[in-house]
Amino acid sequence: MSINRRQFLSLCLKGGVSAAALTSLQLQALTGSVNAIELGDYKALVCVFLYGGNDSLNMLVPLEGEQRSLYEQSRQNLAVSAPIALNSATNFAGGVGLHPSLAPIKSVFDSSNLAFVGGLGTLLAPTTLDDYKNKTVTIPKHLFSHNDQQASWMYGREKQSLNSGWGARLLERLEQQDQFAANISLDGTNLWQTGNQTKAFALNKSGISKINAFSDYKPRMEHVTTIMNRIMSNTVHPLSSAYADSFKSAINNTQAMNNALETAPALITSFSDTSLSEQLAAVAKTISVQSKLSTQRQVFFVSMGGFDTHDNQLDTHPALLSTLAQGLSEFDSAMKELDMADKVTAFTMSDFGRTLTSNGDGTDHGWAGNQIVMGGAVKGGNIYGELLTQHLDGPQDTSGGRLIPSVANEQYFATLAQWFGVPSSELVDIFPNLSNFDHTTLDFFV
Repeated sequence: MSINRRQFLSLCLKGGVSAAALTSLQLQALTGSVNAIELGDYKALVCVFLYGGNDSLNMLVPLEGEQRSLYEQSRQNLAVSAPIALNSATNFAGGVGLHPSLAPIKSVFDSSNLAFVGGLGTLLAPTTLDDYKNKTVTIPKHLFSHNDQQASWMYGREKQSLNSGWGARLLERLEQQDQFAANISLDGTNLWQTGNQTKAFALNKSGISKINAFSDYKPRMEHVTTIMNRIMSNTVHPLSSAYADSFKSAINNTQAMNNALETAPALITSFSDTSLSEQLAAVAKTISVQSKLSTQRQVFFVSMGGFDTHDNQLDTHPALLSTLAQGLSEFDSAMKELDMADKVTAFTMSDFGRTLTSNGDGTDHGWAGNQIVMGGAVKGGNIYGELLTQHLDGPQDTSGGRLIPSVANEQYFATLAQWFGVPSSELVDIFPNLSNFDHTTLDFFV
């Protein structure tokens, strides 16, 4: 049922909900934006989620001087040896070294297509160590819990009674939620892409998704189609009718996606056979046919697991970083080949950082960390936010090497959202804690 703004506000008041309590984003999502945003171009965000809590502070390490000494004392047996020197546009005391397992992305960094954002974490307001100890500011809940922190990164805010992922909220704000190809996951259902009016279309790593009953043997396909149409057309109950509509939509969308992907150009870029590279290859293939899918905005979700390195970190973590770097490097090459690099931004998220201290064989759950952002529109070759000093018992250590973030993840998200096309005036609606910070966005886009 379609209702106008006056009818909607009347229903709100009858239900005891004050219109003043609704944000402008909620009003726009439920009644339609009065001033629709003119997009005019194509853009895509690719979220690479690193499940388990990546020890991302060890991706960027000091090379020399006091910073190196503090790092080695804090990291003990987990200190990275032979890091690759980075020529960052911003100078940092002690220099900056890249974990050697991330070597495949050094050339992407040097070509200014990749940047790091340092000192990131879930943060509701600027927080010092005294603030944390004395509880003079609100601290995020369940800081070191996998499920809760994954949810905070994907929701873009603390949990509420009604939750939606910030990837989905961007599509809804830009009125792209009705386009099934705008919201694509290579890793099933996730919180980041789940919204009030949109959910992810699942795509497998091979790209083409077959519905067995509707393929191959033509007589069977015709028979199944006839039966399904008969069943679906005789629904009366609202729930069964909604299910029928959803089922028919899923079939139609799958067929539309398959038809588009069958026209995808063959890429010269070769992707590795790791799960991440295969997911990113499917994303690249889908982007190559975006003009046939009638959508101006797309969000993609891919993931890697295994980052909960409580043990065997010296072997496990380098292997994980190598897989990540190889996949990102390949994806960068594919986007350049498709002439889409300026239109596509990939970025990482993870549960949390990890402790500076070694537990003997690994690290435990921490707080602040570093993230990667990559694309032709990125002002690469630099490190944004803050490169935290890895100092055990230092001015940002809450205990055991759990460092307080200096940059809120909502500032990171808001920067991505603004590039994606969300007006600056709408950012606080999507990420409510931005109002607690002097700067709502960072400066890593051209």
